[in-house]
Amino acid sequence: MQKNNGHVSLVGAGPGEPGLITVKGMQHLANADVVVFDALANPVLLDSVSDYAELIDVGKRAKNHKMTQDEINDVLVSKAREGKFVVRLKGGDPYLFGRGAEEAIYLAERGVSCEIVPGVTSGIAAPGAAGIPVTFREISSTVTFVTGHEDPTKDKTAVDYGALAGMIRAGGTVCFYMGVGRLELICDTLHEADLPKHTPIALVQWGTHPKQRRAKGTLGDIVQTVKQTGISSPAIIVVGDVVGLEREGLDYFMNRPLFGKKIIVTRTRQQVSVLRDQLAALGAEVLEAPTIEIEEPESWDAVDDAIKKIGAFDWLLLTSVNGVKALAERLDAVELDARHLAGVKIAAIGDATERALQQDLNIRADLVPTRYIAESLAGELIAEHGVSGRKVLLLRADIARPALPQLLTEAGAEVTELVAYETKRTDQLPADVINALENNDVDWVTFTSSSTVQNMVELLGNKQHLLDHVKVASIGSITTETANQLNVRVDLEAKKSNIDGLVSSIVKYVGTN
Repeated sequence: MQKNNGHVSLVGAGPGEPGLITVKGMQHLANADVVVFDALANPVLLDSVSDYAELIDVGKRAKNHKMTQDEINDVLVSKAREGKFVVRLKGGDPYLFGRGAEEAIYLAERGVSCEIVPGVTSGIAAPGAAGIPVTFREISSTVTFVTGHEDPTKDKTAVDYGALAGMIRAGGTVCFYMGVGRLELICDTLHEADLPKHTPIALVQWGTHPKQRRAKGTLGDIVQTVKQTGISSPAIIVVGDVVGLEREGLDYFMNRPLFGKKIIVTRTRQQVSVLRDQLAALGAEVLEAPTIEIEEPESWDAVDDAIKKIGAFDWLLLTSVNGVKALAERLDAVELDARHLAGVKIAAIGDATERALQQDLNIRADLVPTRYIAESLAGELIAEHGVSGRKVLLLRADIARPALPQLLTEAGAEVTELVAYETKRTDQLPADVINALENNDVDWVTFTSSSTVQNMVELLGNKQHLLDHVKVASIGSITTETANQLNVRVDLEAKKSNIDGLVSSIVKYVGTN
């Protein structure tokens, strides 16, 4: 990458769905010192960027530019000349109806090396996600990409609309980019070039996004259809017989069980990805509203000392993924590893905690309770193993409920409870979350712990009533109990108290209501 000499990589972010960026593009994001990103690049991609990288939002969209193109060019050059690896993250493909080639030439003329990482273009991806293949055997063997940004009625145009009309009549497909504002002119010009008014045409707005919308019609009626549906930019216009193709299975994207649902996720920033990704894969638009921040305790001395003397304990209890993470990190900090835990039995609440134990330390839990709550762990530990006279080490959060140590102590165990991580309420909710709630533009809010409910209520303050207009999903009985105490109505409680159970319960509810 010639990182020491400075280097720029123009990376195509794809059409919107974050999973459609290339592997190489993701690698470059992870290694970048500076990321200069467009408005059409999905912000979720920035989660892959190093905490130390500088993020520069140039926000180019239509007539609303945070930076001019000249300013963007200068930023790329100046950051590269500082010896930094700069990623220019562009929506779609850098060289297709963007300014990528101009940026690459500008950099080359100033002695800055520049690499191009292609991206999936919306002209293929958006129609595909809307159930429209741009080519289909015996229907269309050619596809043409055209900028719709030009006025087709001007005296000199780079687009030969007569030739386009001929290609469409011959069975070809034409995809117009940036043409919604000139849709009527485009339709009229194609018709004047002898393209019949019954020619199929479709618009796909926000292709591959959870908020994707589609309008189908003909050259003669699509303008009125678009006005009625309110579809606007950014959208791809597709013209040709493939638009009229109707086959089972082609419309998978918009037929997913949570497509069109907007769901707020309240987990910590560190843990949001698992729930977010599952919901997004099922079609939901996910708004992240982390209500909790995970922090280290003020001192590790007590935890480190207990880990060093782990042989003095009969049981080690871990109640969350965060506890496992803290254990793994402190073992490493005191120059020990999983072998040091050989003499102690380990219990884990929940399958996520159990998986983390296996992934981070390659250890299998000796006990995972049937129900993923403290009372269940205590009951099964007491009934199946006996704890009277046993020494138990409990690594957990600073705000954890007292039920587990109390029940074990009452049964005769000697419990050492240590704080492995602290949970703090975030300072505020993101503006897009508040706006969506105020505009009644949210379908679900998910709560994965009592503290997420408590903190959400506190952060909303006198706006708590906004939760009255959405469905509320709780991960389990303890979370539901907390919600009830705080006057938050719960519409759904997961049958199984984990992320998989929460997601599947939402899907079932949506499918039957």
